[in-house]
Amino acid sequence: MLFTALLLTAFIIAGRHYNWLFLLMPLTIYLVINLARFQQRAENEIREFVESIHYRDFSRHFDVGKAPAELKPLRQEFNKINDIIKLISRERETQYHYMQKILELVDTGIISYEVESGATNLINESFQKLLGIPYLKTIHALKKREPGLYNDITGLKPGESKLVSVIRDQQQIKIIISANLLRSDNLLYKLIAFQNVSEALDETESKAWQKLLNVMTHEIMNSVAPISSLAETLKNRLQSPAILDKIASSELEDLELGIDTIRHRSEGLLKFTESYRNLNKITQLALTHTLVSGLFENISSLMLPSLEKKSIEFEVIIKDLTLAVDIDINLIEQVLINLLVNAIEAVKDNPAPRIILSAELLHSKKIGIKITDNGTGIPAELLDKIFIPFFSTRKTGSGIGLSLCKQIMLLHRGNIQVQSVEGKGSAFLLQFNAN
Repeated sequence: MLFTALLLTAFIIAGRHYNWLFLLMPLTIYLVINLARFQQRAENEIREFVESIHYRDFSRHFDVGKAPAELKPLRQEFNKINDIIKLISRERETQYHYMQKILELVDTGIISYEVESGATNLINESFQKLLGIPYLKTIHALKKREPGLYNDITGLKPGESKLVSVIRDQQQIKIIISANLLRSDNLLYKLIAFQNVSEALDETESKAWQKLLNVMTHEIMNSVAPISSLAETLKNRLQSPAILDKIASSELEDLELGIDTIRHRSEGLLKFTESYRNLNKITQLALTHTLVSGLFENISSLMLPSLEKKSIEFEVIIKDLTLAVDIDINLIEQVLINLLVNAIEAVKDNPAPRIILSAELLHSKKIGIKITDNGTGIPAELLDKIFIPFFSTRKTGSGIGLSLCKQIMLLHRGNIQVQSVEGKGSAFLLQFNAN
């Protein structure tokens, strides 16, 4: 319309029909003003739409029915764009919640932080449970809690993995940490995954020792048994008249002493080797649902005479009498007896010896049974070795007791951990899955 009016005006001016201008000019001015008003309304509509986008207010609906005819197409397009953006937002929100649910279900701990500022933007529940840290505003807050772990995380390069150890719930756990980088909104994030591999490593280590012990006991017994038998044969030969007449009495005594020593040591080695074969004999459990209080009562009845004889104060602590575990009673009693015997040995030089047998429900939803003593303690450098077969901190020890305890606990899908301070005492913690 405006274009037609302008065209006619130009034609009139070119033809010098100026008298017609008085009729056409008001119409042209009206159309120009109307165009300006439309432009202004359109700009206001666009400004409001951009403002709603800026503030992410996608709930706004542009009323097409009440809009002027010339603005209806614009409002229709605005509503379409809003619907598309709302759909994308819903899909992103659904994907976000879906990812959150997945992250909460996986056993792997995950934390993500912005590399430059250290601000965390993602921490899943597995990370919180694994490290006992409910919240971290920045990764740098970890430096005060776990300086060693903080250095391992910040120093880990993308694509690398590292095995680290941390203490949680009074036990040492081994964790593999892995790192990756990702970029979002022009920010660089570092994603760290934490995988608890303690049980897997313990099981692998236990199987490796079993294989080694099978080979060693087999070879030792095959080699030593003939020596013991030969020593017995030689000693009997020495008693024959033909030998007695040819060898002096003093030399004969020396020979008999040497042969007796060989036979005695051979038999001792055979018994020692046989004891280690017990480590591999336990393969199945006779599980029964057992109250911990009943288990403690049996152990107390068995050990009290020995404890009282040695004037050792013995205390049993169990707050929740309903605590129960599925165990092979005979094997777990053997574990507790072994640990109590070790504790008795450890406190023998203490003027006020004390041993505590306790049980509680741990934060990790497991049941813990602890044997604590105020004995000599274990040097820090030996703590990682005490569960290794053949290793003992006592001169007369065989090194089988704690190895057997660990294997029994692994069979129960549990674990055994130790805390000790040299000169102050030790605490052995047995952990069982709660029912």
